[in-house]
Amino acid sequence: AEDFVVPPDQSRDMAASLRARGTPVSYVEFAGEGHGFRRSDTIIAALMSEYAFYAAILGLSPEEELPAISIDNFPPPA
Repeated sequence: AEDFVVPPDQSRDMAASLRARGTPVSYVEFAGEGHGFRRSDTIIAALMSEYAFYAAILGLSPEEELPAISIDNFPPPA
């Protein structure tokens, strides 16, 4: 990640804070990209990963094949 608006360390810290609070979180960095994604493959990957996150959290079963993502703190402990 080459983000000069929100430095990668700040994004990592936000994800770590969410993890520490037990909030479901998935964090993905895209090498060579800045704050606004430029490459179409990155845009597609980011949107599909976000879709996969929402589908998992909301218990949806979309017909589309979604990428496998890691979601920390999900499912929540019983």
